[in-house]
Amino acid sequence: MAVNSFDEECDYLFKAVLIGDSAVGKSNILSRLAKNEFHLDSKPTIGVEFAYKNIRVGDKLIKAQIWDTAGQERFRAITSSYYRGALGALLVYDITRRTTFENLKKWLYEVREFGSSDMVIILVGNKSDLSYLREVNAEDGQSLAQLEGIAFMETSAKENFNVEEAFHQMVRRIHEINSKKDLEMKKVNDERAGSILQGTKEIICIDEVSASTKTSHCCSY
Repeated sequence: MAVNSFDEECDYLFKAVLIGDSAVGKSNILSRLAKNEFHLDSKPTIGVEFAYKNIRVGDKLIKAQIWDTAGQERFRAITSSYYRGALGALLVYDITRRTTFENLKKWLYEVREFGSSDMVIILVGNKSDLSYLREVNAEDGQSLAQLEGIAFMETSAKENFNVEEAFHQMVRRIHEINSKKDLEMKKVNDERAGSILQGTKEIICIDEVSASTKTSHCCSY
């Protein structure tokens, strides 16, 4: 469920990136997620833009900071730094342009080169509303996703189809991974604390008082 109050205190803050070739619809996906808007005259992103999106997963409020990176080749060198700290990525191609699908291998190499090893990647075939111009079948996207071990979904930013679903799937998976890490860390800390307690010796002194003398006995445990 989307949350409109961005000032509400969150339980987790995640960074995610939108990546893919120029003009595949990344900026309109971001606009849909952040403001529920679509612009036919959307201009190419210069450098990077970002927005925030709040959602609830179970009883946790998660704030996602979503970066829209430029897809033009001349910006590839500077955008590599924006992968730092990102926990998720929406990898977007245009179903009406085969070349944007063929370039996915290059983007996958880049995100795995500069991103974290456990980054959650969702493959997104955008512009499903233009199916009559389709150059990439849904089966091609599904096959690539299975080969790369990532999730796949077709979307339409124009018709607001599956945009929220793709984003929510990514955030839920990020939350699952981080919750598992938190539990593992808690278990390690608990075991460490238990080991420290077991290795502690406590010195207890008992005074025995009699009418004629006073003695002390000290015992180690």
